[in-house]
Amino acid sequence: MKKILVAGIGNIFQGDDAFGCEVLRQLNPDTFSDEVALMDFGIRSYDLAYALTDPYETVILVDAVGRGQPAGTLYLIEPTVEGSGAVDAHSMNPVAAIQMARALGGVKAKLYLIGCEPKVLESDNGEMGLSAEVNAALPQAIAMIESLVKGKENYEHNSGGNSDHRGGDRRDTDHRDPNNAAGASAVYANS
Repeated sequence: MKKILVAGIGNIFQGDDAFGCEVLRQLNPDTFSDEVALMDFGIRSYDLAYALTDPYETVILVDAVGRGQPAGTLYLIEPTVEGSGAVDAHSMNPVAAIQMARALGGVKAKLYLIGCEPKVLESDNGEMGLSAEVNAALPQAIAMIESLVKGKENYEHNSGGNSDHRGGDRRDTDHRDPNNAAGASAVYANS
């Protein structure tokens, strides 16, 4: 069984909502060990909910996330979800999928959400594709995923444990990359 799931979420027909799908498309599977599963769930919330009940140690969700920051801002969120919610088979709401997975038997994995602030979620003229700001954030999002996965693999290998190795609370800390010409930034936060 694979230990880490990287799950892309989004709708390719709704502009920047395709962020998670595009990140998964651009990830190079050869970068990761055999213990990492890369899956694009698109808008299939039921499939994601069932995957979340599998015995992964870590799940990294990748999705467009609106939190009121400039378009292209990246977030690393450690989601905590309470209660239960209805799941719509024709759209994807990660919170509802997590709630459904908990109702189905629980989520045992440590959850992370790499989110990107969208600019455009709908297009009147039917254009597909990401906005320039969100597209510019893709390399940094991929680097964040690679760093998270390598950190988890290295921690597992060096300590034999499976607890969060980062220590400390990174609540709403803004980590802007001064070398990033596109201006994408990352905000680390607990939900």
